[in-house]
Amino acid sequence: MLLSLSIENFALIDQLELNFQAGLTVLTGETGAGKSIILDAIDVVLGGKVNSRLIRTGSQKSKIQGVFRVSDTLKKWLEKNQIKPLVQNQVIFSRELIIGGASLRSRSKVNGLLVNRSFMSKLREQLVEITAQGQTVELMIPERQRELLDSYGGEILLEQRKKVKEAYELTQIAKHNLEKRISIQQQQAQRLDFVNYQLKELDEAQLKDSEELEDLEQERDRLSHIVELQQSSYQAYQLLYQNDRDAPAIADLLGDAENILINMVDYDQKLEPILEMIRSAITEVVEAGQQINSYGDNLEADPERLGEIEERIRILKNICRKYGSTLQEVIKFYEQLQKELTELTDEGQSLEDLEKKYEIAQEYLIKLCQKLTLLRKNASEKLEEQLIEELKPLAMEKVKFECRLISSIPNAKGAETIAFYFSPNPGEEVQPLSIIASGGEMTRFLLALKSCFTQAQQTPKTLIFDEIDAGVSGKVAQAIASKLNQLSCYHQVLCVTHQPLVAAMADGHFRVDKQTIETGTTESSELINEDSELRTVIRVKSLEKYDHRRDELAELTGGHSAQDAIAFAESLLAQAKIIKRKSLEMNRHLQ
Repeated sequence: MLLSLSIENFALIDQLELNFQAGLTVLTGETGAGKSIILDAIDVVLGGKVNSRLIRTGSQKSKIQGVFRVSDTLKKWLEKNQIKPLVQNQVIFSRELIIGGASLRSRSKVNGLLVNRSFMSKLREQLVEITAQGQTVELMIPERQRELLDSYGGEILLEQRKKVKEAYELTQIAKHNLEKRISIQQQQAQRLDFVNYQLKELDEAQLKDSEELEDLEQERDRLSHIVELQQSSYQAYQLLYQNDRDAPAIADLLGDAENILINMVDYDQKLEPILEMIRSAITEVVEAGQQINSYGDNLEADPERLGEIEERIRILKNICRKYGSTLQEVIKFYEQLQKELTELTDEGQSLEDLEKKYEIAQEYLIKLCQKLTLLRKNASEKLEEQLIEELKPLAMEKVKFECRLISSIPNAKGAETIAFYFSPNPGEEVQPLSIIASGGEMTRFLLALKSCFTQAQQTPKTLIFDEIDAGVSGKVAQAIASKLNQLSCYHQVLCVTHQPLVAAMADGHFRVDKQTIETGTTESSELINEDSELRTVIRVKSLEKYDHRRDELAELTGGHSAQDAIAFAESLLAQAKIIKRKSLEMNRHLQ
């Protein structure tokens, strides 16, 4: 139940605080006075869609706060989500809209804790239901009619539909696996031949070492320059160890240096380390000379081996051109082909097994759909009966209504579509609701449908109706007023109305006015300075006194407080008092 609402800088509202009560509360006022803006604020504070136009012109921030009293069931749900209600199960909802540059930011809180949009959506479903006349358009959509019937069917039906959805998804997976297997079998032979061809070529190449090509190129360079290597090794040997020329070899020169240092050490022992270095150098040079000489002696030309290397290099480079830029990439590709060959030759699940699985999944889906159909049929029969009873007091005593189940291919939502058929007049065949119902009939149909749903709900909610009685006659308006009064016995009802018959039934009454004020003032001015900046604001007055309500009802009749309008308003209030008393007594009797 909504206890209070505080609004700052929202649309045409600069600042507004309202307190609400149980039962039926109406908002009246001239067309365009801003009644619906208050309902919009309730929608926004509970997570409704927003845009920058909702922030009052000249302001950068808007704030809305609503205080609700929640049921024990909802209290437990909140506590599971780490939110503890305040005293007397009260919960404070707040939402800030902030303009920052070209963007709009929004923050929602519950008892001061930030919450996301998904959480607010779940919470909103348990708190309020907002109904506007424009929603009658949704009633004409078959998909929406199925959603309504399923919701009316309750938790058992919704749980069964969930099972159907899960079974349908499993069926689709089985179907996908089957189709994939069929497709693989169709393409497998061609792909297998191609993979085998590539593997054969790579197998013949005998790829083992990713460095093979580099090693072969080095060996080729050596064999191609045998003569140069022999000559160079001999020259190096002469320079290092034994020079046939007049100039001494490096080993001889180091020997001369050794002799000199030996004599020097006799006079200065500090030169001993240098002498050791020269002796070590002599050893290294002699060893290097011997090895280079041996290397040169062992060099032999091998034209046959050189030819083999050239051919192997050609093969490897050709392979790299086809399967990868480097030998390492080619080897990696070869390993992938081997893995793919294993997958292609692995039969896995046979086509027959997959066909059987798909068949079983379909049978299971059909079985669940049949149960869902039965639940829908039972719900439709109950809805037909209850809706007709709800429509009778709304000046539709001879109405016919059928909720038809039309078979369809099993899918995630069952094996049927739902169609509402309707006949408001005796002797006329039922036809689809979207074809036959007029605007006024659709309005009453929507109200009756909402009554069916809300009476079935065990948890009280705040029901909001935005001009649900628009465009109806006095007789129908009286019937709508009575229906709203009945709903208010179970739920808190807020209603925007232009009908005095509806307004007379209210337990709480607000008059909404649009006023022009000077900037910085709080009251409207009859005399306005031409240089002042004018702003439009919405003002709301609670009509608690009898004469205030009477005068407002007289205004709604168009009598402008004339004596006949006053008398009519008084009769409406007296009649409403009798109706509400009878309704209260009936509810006590039923309890």
